[in-house]
Amino acid sequence: MNKSTHKVNCDYLFEAVLRLQSKEECYAFFEDLCTIPELRALSQRLVVAKMLTDGVVYTDIVAATGASTATISRVNRSLNYGANGYGAIFERLDNDGVKPDLEP
Repeated sequence: MNKSTHKVNCDYLFEAVLRLQSKEECYAFFEDLCTIPELRALSQRLVVAKMLTDGVVYTDIVAATGASTATISRVNRSLNYGANGYGAIFERLDNDGVKPDLEP
């Protein structure tokens, strides 16, 4: 993570997230922290990243998630040039058999 991100005091947020102990706690925390559109956007980006990682084409991602091609392109750029944060999480989720729910 670059230094400009640390300047906005993300450490406190990340420490809080690391202390969540259940899915129910995650729901409560993120519902308090984020607006519904923010939470939907975050979860949509995660699903888009997973689909891109799995080789799904843009048109199918748009159809399944409703994400814009601009959002898909931004996520794809992160996958190609980012810090591999998605990769680490997907490996763990895959190992645990966790898959995204693509139902609306």
